Amino acid sequence: MLLSIKSPDLDATISDAGAELVRLQDGEGRDLLWSGDAAFWSGHAPLLFPIVGSANKDRVKISGQTYPISRHGFARTAKFDRTAQSAGHASWRLVSTDSTRLHYPYEFVLDVTYRIVDRTLSIRAEVTNVDDRSMPVSFGFHPAFRWPLPFGQPRAAHEIAFDRPEPSPVRRLDRGLLSPVRHTTPVEGNRLVLEDGLFTDDALIFDTLVSRRLTYGAGVAPKIEIEFPDMPYLGIWSKPGAGFVCIEPWQGFADPVDFDGELSQKPGMISVSPGSTAVFAISIRLTPPERPEPPRS
Repeated sequence: MLLSIKSPDLDATISDAGAELVRLQDGEGRDLLWSGDAAFWSGHAPLLFPIVGSANKDRVKISGQTYPISRHGFARTAKFDRTAQSAGHASWRLVSTDSTRLHYPYEFVLDVTYRIVDRTLSIRAEVTNVDDRSMPVSFGFHPAFRWPLPFGQPRAAHEIAFDRPEPSPVRRLDRGLLSPVRHTTPVEGNRLVLEDGLFTDDALIFDTLVSRRLTYGAGVAPKIEIEFPDMPYLGIWSKPGAGFVCIEPWQGFADPVDFDGELSQKPGMISVSPGSTAVFAISIRLTPPERPEPPRS
């Protein structure tokens, strides 16, 4: 089942399957989100929980016992229950079940709320630990935006502008796991010019990120501004030739190569104490077109 929420400037459609955003349009009906063409990638904007990325050998270790788990966890393929809805916002819930305990033996409640106000879509995920022990958690957002955006600018003109310079090296994946090798960043100052060669070796992973806001787009056309104040890591991913770029704020990332520790020791995890709630949030804002500077006299 699908549900749409909207304002005069944005229209978002969310699926009960994975509580996933599957369409985002501007006020003129132009699609901002990837179509999910399975020839490249069938996703749109999955939610990543309780891990981000792949686990070594597709299993996690908890109190000495191993549990199978797929890349990015199980929330993205789970059916959520809708708990609230109105014209401009809606909420979904996923709770632990016998099925989730086969992969992640904790009692949890995951609430996800989408809200549109004017030109901004906000997404807030709350993970509550209803177990009697501390619960290791990762969470990630994975929205895939059209590349190029539907505003008449060429694909090659698109770039990502971070709100601060990002000089630190970036990481890459080695057969799905985090490589120990650090690569010179392709960001020049605060600007990353997008081109297919960036993604020949899978995603760019920023594990020492400074920025918590960035803007994606081209020229003076409308752009997409993403803000993620409490998400410390970022993945940027596409496939060469594909019509999308994923801009992914994360709490966590793939297992490092050869990692074989407890899930609680996995880099990027946080610990949620019994009865507590961890909050993960992003906002996606469609900026108005820029006014070109008047010619100098």
